[in-house]
Amino acid sequence: MGKRDALIAKYAEALQGKCGITPDMALLEKVTIGCGPAIYDPDAEIVAATQKSEIDQIRRNFLIRKLGLPDGPDLEDAIDAAIETYGRSEPRKYRAVIYYMLVRHFRRESLYL
Repeated sequence: MGKRDALIAKYAEALQGKCGITPDMALLEKVTIGCGPAIYDPDAEIVAATQKSEIDQIRRNFLIRKLGLPDGPDLEDAIDAAIETYGRSEPRKYRAVIYYMLVRHFRRESLYL
């Protein structure tokens, strides 16, 4: 098993164990690959959910640029809902897991499959 495969398995476990979501493994793999080298950096792999700048970066770089969504308050609401689903008290919120939940929330799976 390669390093990326091990990370995908870890993200799938987080989705099931922490979020109660059974992941679509093909979609999770594509979303993880889409995160690029960030998944291999221990700091970049984790979303700092309490930092406004991090939330703004997810909104701007992922939701608007990558998913092509129009800016609006519903974007931050969706990020907040994903963080809530993950568990606010969970200290390690993996970027790929948050992104996966956002892709599913906005029904943008077609961009990855």
